[in-house]
Amino acid sequence: MLTWDPRFLFDELIPDPDLRDHFLRTVCPPEWNLAQDAGRSWADGVAEAVGRHPDCEPYIRAFDQQWHRTVGGPVEGTADVMADVRAAGVGLYALTNFSAEKWPVAVAQWPQLTHFDGVVVSGDESLVKPDPRIYQLLLDRFGLTAGRTYFTDDNPANVDGARRVGIVADPFTGADRLRTRLVELGVLAG
Repeated sequence: MLTWDPRFLFDELIPDPDLRDHFLRTVCPPEWNLAQDAGRSWADGVAEAVGRHPDCEPYIRAFDQQWHRTVGGPVEGTADVMADVRAAGVGLYALTNFSAEKWPVAVAQWPQLTHFDGVVVSGDESLVKPDPRIYQLLLDRFGLTAGRTYFTDDNPANVDGARRVGIVADPFTGADRLRTRLVELGVLAG
């Protein structure tokens, strides 16, 4: 539902594309950020990265302190789809790879994140998608049946993870395609 890309912040902070790419590939690569999504504190993540790259400390600290600038906001049209699902009386749940520390920041900035019937935040569970255990946790916690649960995600590996536990899942390619798929599944009227 939210667009996230560290380049939203670092395009401005590190204008040189080669230096920026080096920073995001080597200093704070996706695996580093995923460790926060898996439950590592940002303080520990920052300390670990600064220990490896003390020359980049200001940028590493900016990743934490200005994290909100890595979020581009809601994906266009998704709030309308969510509202229609809720209006149809269908449960709406979030399963997100998100730092336990940054989830409340995002909820405060984007109140539509409170419109779920339940949320599983990876950082709270020390599990990340596509680990099958986090999907099973969602199903168990909210009494959902895998074959009657629909999941979408922009990461194909996460879609495959959902499918491995029997959840009906598709790659997210935009709000219009999501709406069409929900009509095909009978969740929304055509």
